[in-house]
Amino acid sequence: MTFICCMQHYPSEIKATVEKEAELLAVPIAHLDEWLVKYPSWKNFVMQTMRSRFNELLAAIDQLAFQKLDERLVRYLKEKSRAMGSSLINLSHEEIANEMATSREVISRLLKKLENEKKVLLYRHQIKLLREL
Repeated sequence: MTFICCMQHYPSEIKATVEKEAELLAVPIAHLDEWLVKYPSWKNFVMQTMRSRFNELLAAIDQLAFQKLDERLVRYLKEKSRAMGSSLINLSHEEIANEMATSREVISRLLKKLENEKKVLLYRHQIKLLREL
């Protein structure tokens, strides 16, 4: 989306959150058109990245439309754990609810159910995954 906005000289509306330390590489807009023609490997990288992100978008829509919220929560927790490289997830119920477009009360109820099933331990602003969910 950001690439398309750059090509059309519109500000991007994308919001990104860094979950761990990262390095940002910015390419000046003036080079984008030139590089697409001049460097086939750059064009291939851009197209592969766009296809990958589009597939992620389709998967997210599929989850929202067809997957139950408890299944989505388990998947979310697994992905956060993998991204952070830890079984300890430092997020509040409210933050999770906001990211999953639901209410805190629903997330709290589902997390309590996972805790009762001995799959997680709940702390203030932390969730520890106990075993493979």
